[in-house]
Amino acid sequence: MSLKERITEDMKAAMRAKDSERLGTIRLLTAAMKQKEVDERVELDDTMVIAIVDKLIKQRKDSIEAFTKADRMDLADKESAEMKVLQAYLPARLSAEEVATEVRAIVEELGAKGPGDMGKVMGAVKTRLAGKADMGQVSAAVKAALAG
Repeated sequence: MSLKERITEDMKAAMRAKDSERLGTIRLLTAAMKQKEVDERVELDDTMVIAIVDKLIKQRKDSIEAFTKADRMDLADKESAEMKVLQAYLPARLSAEEVATEVRAIVEELGAKGPGDMGKVMGAVKTRLAGKADMGQVSAAVKAALAG
């Protein structure tokens, strides 16, 4: 079963269970998926769906931070609940050590020497680690690998 099909089945299950919060989050995700399909005239595969989920989670993290600063814990809690639902659709994340190991391997494969090769390395890393690691963490690992 593809990730897209799993999301559709989860939406049906949430409807049957009358779980309005989970249903709302899944509908938000399906709307983002449909928007991407319509805009780019493509059929989404699992990698593209994971990228959309990653983007939505990043938006939730930013919102939680903003709501917490504004002392709006009710809204921060809502965003946090949405983020938990979305995280269920991501593959298992790599640890910091695993990310660093992967990045070092990619740097060696590409023969990257210094900070000037950051773009080339990030391009390769994004394709290989998409959805498996937080890109902020990956970027820090690439900088560390290229610095020394």
